[in-house]
Amino acid sequence: MYDPTVARLTYRALLGRRRAAILFVLPALLLLIAAAVRMFAEADDQIASDVLGGFAIATMVPLIGVIAGTGAIGPEIDDGSIVYLLAKPVKRPTIIFTKLIVAIAVTMVFSALPTLLAGLILNGNGQQIAVAYTIAALIASIAYSALFLLLGTVSRHAVVLGLVYALVWEALLGRLVAGARTLSVQQWSLAVAQKVADDGAVTSEVGLPLATVLLVVVTAAATWYAGQKLRALKLAGEE
Repeated sequence: MYDPTVARLTYRALLGRRRAAILFVLPALLLLIAAAVRMFAEADDQIASDVLGGFAIATMVPLIGVIAGTGAIGPEIDDGSIVYLLAKPVKRPTIIFTKLIVAIAVTMVFSALPTLLAGLILNGNGQQIAVAYTIAALIASIAYSALFLLLGTVSRHAVVLGLVYALVWEALLGRLVAGARTLSVQQWSLAVAQKVADDGAVTSEVGLPLATVLLVVVTAAATWYAGQKLRALKLAGEE
């Protein structure tokens, strides 16, 4: 299910100069914010939770997921180079699964690690806040990568759609509309973080059992459907 050649090509595409520069901006901004807050205030658990929840989980992780998830396959479909990959004796689900693993790895590295470092800077992992939000970032990275890889497979406007989801649904409606929170990757990941952190340090609008089921179902369904769409793309090319 994992092809090293496909993985190497995907890593090369995602970590090219321009895309890698974009990936570094948000983590650098998070660390800068954490350092500035810590410079002007003493370690505070509530401030740490606000920064990590309000910026790292709500903004940075989904945006990095958009870049990595859509970038893993979208550009290849747009410029037609996917045809050369489809011509290789590699199963289509293997291509999708390999690209998903790469997208997850990139999203995790550029989101979870900075989240941990920022948490340590802000309050030294008081009440397990840094670790809790880091785990939330790791879990969210998986679901976001699957969703945005699917968008990259089905639409030429995947980046725009991904940004709409990340900035409008997750960051805006997820905060204002109670019903939208149930269908929010952010809230699902926070449900796990809530279990890790001390009582009251992290909160989620979704219970852990439901969040776990939704995370698994959405990730699996998005990955499966992306594989089906890629197979259909091959058949359309043959026709």
